[in-house]
Amino acid sequence: MSWRKIPVSLSELCVDTTLRCGQSFRWKRSEDNIWSCAIHGRLLSLRQVSTYLYYRALFPNSLVAPPTPPSSAPPSLSGVPADEDDTEALVYQYLNLSPNLTDLYEQWSKADLNFKKKAPKFTGVRILRQDAWEALVGFICSSNNNIARISQMMEKLCIHYGTFVGHIGAQAFYDMPTPAALTDPKVEMHLRQLGFGYRAKYLYQTAVMITQEHSEDWLDTLRNPETTVLDRKSASAGEMPPGGREGYRRAHEQLLALQGVGPKVADCVCLMGLGWGEAVPVDTHVWQIAQRDYKFGKGKHRSLTKATYDAIGDYFRGLWGKEAGWAHSVLFTADLRAFSAQLLSKVEVKEEFVKKEEDITAVSHSYIKIELGTENRLKRTSTDAENKIVSLEERTAAGERKRRRKY
Repeated sequence: MSWRKIPVSLSELCVDTTLRCGQSFRWKRSEDNIWSCAIHGRLLSLRQVSTYLYYRALFPNSLVAPPTPPSSAPPSLSGVPADEDDTEALVYQYLNLSPNLTDLYEQWSKADLNFKKKAPKFTGVRILRQDAWEALVGFICSSNNNIARISQMMEKLCIHYGTFVGHIGAQAFYDMPTPAALTDPKVEMHLRQLGFGYRAKYLYQTAVMITQEHSEDWLDTLRNPETTVLDRKSASAGEMPPGGREGYRRAHEQLLALQGVGPKVADCVCLMGLGWGEAVPVDTHVWQIAQRDYKFGKGKHRSLTKATYDAIGDYFRGLWGKEAGWAHSVLFTADLRAFSAQLLSKVEVKEEFVKKEEDITAVSHSYIKIELGTENRLKRTSTDAENKIVSLEERTAAGERKRRRKY
């Protein structure tokens, strides 16, 4: 498949920000600023210029494990007939390109002066509509962790239990393993040996629960019906009460029954895997934002208890509406010191000279220049501030005590 393009401005989508702000952990960026990931049995690559998003999908001729060591032969990847290729629909769905982000930013700015002040420096942040199982695994791994290490864990998981899709250069790409692939009793010990720590048990037990107690499409039944899926039409999700719509509350409650899932992880999965825009994950960054900018941290909300967690979510839902989780993620990104340093310098976009519009290889003298910082400091993590929720406390790696729920 040759490169194709979708007209989209940087204010509507900034791929470099969206794929690096702690939503998805499997994308890899090449030296020439092309992002690639194995998704839905294909290698999907993305590259952005000032007014277009270019995408390309490479499909393997056969899904077989690579030789060890990897072969030096070119990857066995090919295209598919145009009438069978759903990649454009997948790109629209995954990057959640349908909503008008400029309108949403304007709506949130009118409702909130703090958002209006900070958002202009962080345009183009979109909430992904990724696979719910991948989101669940990623955020179980996020407990007391940072983005770089979560990404390493996800890569190890895919290499050892996922399906090999192909190579781009020397880089091998593997798709996500299914829940059934993690149900062997030996999986937990193997994951511990790979450095997953106490998360190994959670991943194994959750995979067993999903496989044995639920149907194959159970997670998708929890999805917001308003969000489009490749083979499913959208439907209304109902009215939006202060605590979120009924479908969101039901999805959140059912996710809490899984091992390693507390309120924060459940909200991350609801927001970034199931399409419930009103889900507001409250971690230490959001708690600090709520104290500093929205007058939490006083009176009955002096510490981050379960009641305070719920109150912060309800407040933001009342302020920003049914896409409150999206607006909160913009402020989350803005609050990360490392990310602020990366985006401190203005985005420089040179004029593009296109010889052949249908082929990205013909785009010359067009690039986006962004000063890079240290990604290791970016976190969606649990810290001391979050551990004050005694009733929701989760055991740590050193403890191995009987766990109580933690968000």
